Amino acid sequence: MTQVWISALGLCGASLIGSLIGMSFRNLSHKWNDIIMGYCAGIMLAASIVGLIIPAAEGAGREGWWMVAAGVITGALFLNLLDMLTPHLHVLTGMEPEQHSHNAHINKVLLFVLAIALHKLPEGIAAGVGFNDNESGAAWSVTIGIALQNIPEGMVIISPLLLAGVSRIRTLVISLAIGLLEIIGVWIGFGMGAISQLLLPIMLAFAGGAMLYVVSDEMIPETHAHGYQKVATYALLIGFMTLLFIDLFLEG
Repeated sequence: MTQVWISALGLCGASLIGSLIGMSFRNLSHKWNDIIMGYCAGIMLAASIVGLIIPAAEGAGREGWWMVAAGVITGALFLNLLDMLTPHLHVLTGMEPEQHSHNAHINKVLLFVLAIALHKLPEGIAAGVGFNDNESGAAWSVTIGIALQNIPEGMVIISPLLLAGVSRIRTLVISLAIGLLEIIGVWIGFGMGAISQLLLPIMLAFAGGAMLYVVSDEMIPETHAHGYQKVATYALLIGFMTLLFIDLFLEG
C-alpha cells in the first residue's frame, strides 16, 4: 500500500512541479513559447508511441492487434469530437462566454489540456497495475518514466492557459485536478489487478491515439505559426529523444 501511495503522489507531484515552473513563462516571446511547445510535443509524441501504443501492442499480442488499432482511432476521434465541443467549455476557464467566443486561441488550449488530462487516467493505471506483482521493479520504472514526462507536461499545461487569459488560481486548480486523475488511475490499476491487464491495452491505445491527434492537429501547427518552425522542429526532436533515452535508461 505504501508503494502505491508513493507512486500516486509522485506522479501528481511531478505534474504540479511542472505547473509551478510554468507559472514563470507567462511573458515568453513567441520564439521561446514555440521552442518549449515543440519540446513538449516531442515528449508527448514519444510518450504516445513508446509509453502507450507499443505497450498496448505488446499486451494485446498478435491476436489483439485490432484492439490497439481501434483504440488509437477511437482516441483520435474522441479528441476530434472534443474539438467541436470546446467552444462550450468556457466554464473551465472562468472567462465570460463573450470573451471565450472571441478568443479562438482558448479553444485550442482547452483541447490540448483535455488531451493531456485524458491520458492521465490510463497512465496511472499502467503504473498501478504493476504493484500487484511481487516484483515491483517494472512498476517503478513505469512510475519514474511517467513522472519525468509529467514535469514538462505540467509546464505546457499552465503556460498556454495563462497566455490565453485564464487566471493563475484557476490555472493551478485545473492543473491540480489533472494531477488527481493520475492518483485515481494508480489506485484503479492496483485495485483491478489481473482484470486490468485485459483492459489496459485498449485504454493505453486510446490515450496514445488522443495524444497523437493533439500533437499533430494542435501542437505542431501552433509551433509553426509564428516563423520559428525550424527551431521548434529541432526542439521536438530533442524532446522525442529525451523521453526515448529515459525509457532506454530505465529498461537498462
